[in-house]
Amino acid sequence: MKTRKIIVVGSTNMDMVVKTSHIPAHGETVLGGSFFMNPGGKGANQAVAVARLGGEVIFISKMGNDVFGKQSFQLFDEEGIDTRYILSDDELPSGVALITVDQEGENSIVVAPGANASLLPPDMEAALSDINSSSIILMQLEIPLETVLFLVKYASEKDIKVILNPAPATALPSELLTHVDIITPNRTEASMLSGIDVTDLESAKEAARLIHEMGVKNVVITMGSLGAVVFDGEQHHLIPAHAVKTVDTTAAGDCFNGALAVSLSEGKDLLDAVRFACEAAAVCVTRLGAQSSIPYRNELIARKLITE
Repeated sequence: MKTRKIIVVGSTNMDMVVKTSHIPAHGETVLGGSFFMNPGGKGANQAVAVARLGGEVIFISKMGNDVFGKQSFQLFDEEGIDTRYILSDDELPSGVALITVDQEGENSIVVAPGANASLLPPDMEAALSDINSSSIILMQLEIPLETVLFLVKYASEKDIKVILNPAPATALPSELLTHVDIITPNRTEASMLSGIDVTDLESAKEAARLIHEMGVKNVVITMGSLGAVVFDGEQHHLIPAHAVKTVDTTAAGDCFNGALAVSLSEGKDLLDAVRFACEAAAVCVTRLGAQSSIPYRNELIARKLITE
């Protein structure tokens, strides 16, 4: 019997963030402003988003046996995330992300994956019983593609819904896409997947249609301040974003994906789930940092963005 449990499989990083006036051009040195370290990684961010927004989450990841890994374990426990299947690698360090954030809140990110790159299909064996009873698996691409492919095929056999956040952008094989229920690229990732330069709503609609034709059941393209374009195989829908003052877009997509998974696990339809995800992401971008920017469900209720 399926439960409302959400399995998040993905990366854990320590983010090292510098605020600057602008993103450096090739060969340019920029004197930055404030610096801070913040727990991150797309998988970890999404797991935190699920937990804070009211979902029951099991996180599967791999970290180094180092100070960053130990710190992440402690933080996950504090968030109420089930960490039974987080593995420790004695050879590789924990992942690290170097992030530059400009005065408009846009960012540039370089990731050294470390132990994330060693999260392989055999590592999933211990978690299969919990995966079998889950309602949704949420994944990204900061872990090996073979692991993602193994899990989407497995989930398809067990009738478990798969949400794939195809980040960082890369080409994906058709044997993977045909097993994905919902794919959630941003403009850059949608351009990579479709071959269409996604610059506006019309090009996003065309890209969504092309990605659907590759075998994905539902396509949700996140468009920043424009909201999200949804294609369900029959119709395009635009879900607008709330107008906010953007401080930092880091983890906005991760917040969106975590919120989407929570809403779907509660039985909402896709369009209502995307609305909830847009609302959560709108709060996220008004704050600096990755996990530190992800809102709690009661904040969305207090802001009257959602009702219970």
